[in-house]
Amino acid sequence: MNSHEIDYKIFGDDLQCVEIELDPQETVIAEAGSMMMMDANIEMNTIFGDGSRNDQGLMNKLFSAGKRVLTGESLFMTTYTHRGIDKAHVTFSAPYPGKIIPMDLSKYGGRLICQKDAFLCAAKGVSVGIAFQKRLGVGFFGGEGFIMQKLEGDGMSFLHAGGTIIKKTLAAGEVLEVDTGCLVAITSTIDYNIRLQRGIKNTLFGGEGLFIVRLTGPGDVWIQSMPLSRLADRIYAHSPRQGGSRKGEGSILGGLGDLLDGR
Repeated sequence: MNSHEIDYKIFGDDLQCVEIELDPQETVIAEAGSMMMMDANIEMNTIFGDGSRNDQGLMNKLFSAGKRVLTGESLFMTTYTHRGIDKAHVTFSAPYPGKIIPMDLSKYGGRLICQKDAFLCAAKGVSVGIAFQKRLGVGFFGGEGFIMQKLEGDGMSFLHAGGTIIKKTLAAGEVLEVDTGCLVAITSTIDYNIRLQRGIKNTLFGGEGLFIVRLTGPGDVWIQSMPLSRLADRIYAHSPRQGGSRKGEGSILGGLGDLLDGR
């Protein structure tokens, strides 16, 4: 294997964390700010690029970091290397309610395409870049989830997505249509494009957005039930500071009860 071989355990249900077990000199890469805790013998280092063998040299590192900026991520990533003896552990936490999905890239042809915010951490040697689209319409009009990341390598990678995660395996020629925000990841054999919602009423009043993802097999697809953008919209809409109102859950008086209570 070109990537480091790491072991892991996932803890929790809806607010999960993943504990990575490292042998001496093994390294895991992660998005900045995702670390929860680590043993004392683990050395943390902030780097340009993703630390893979594909970004050696200054220009390659700058190019790798630049691709991450295009996906909305930071210029920097963080590496965690075990400098002691025996075994050590570092734990990464999910950024919002959902599930952590372990992906062994060697089982998916060494390449996986995922939404831009899905990547959490991976074994050193996994390359994290941008998936350029063959069709310009996908990039221009795809909305959330279509500035896609590309993970390449033969090691373990960990994604995070919101709500419940459903994996579907499409046969050759089988078609599945998915909301743009609900798509988490696909294998490289999946052909994907976007289309407008059918019907003017669906487009204007359906509440599902203008576009929908059309996926054609063969390959595997991972779908999330609660995209972060949908969760954020609900929280924003119910925020009193943004003109929303408290629903008064469990109260007959509801908003009147809040008013009488001085809120």
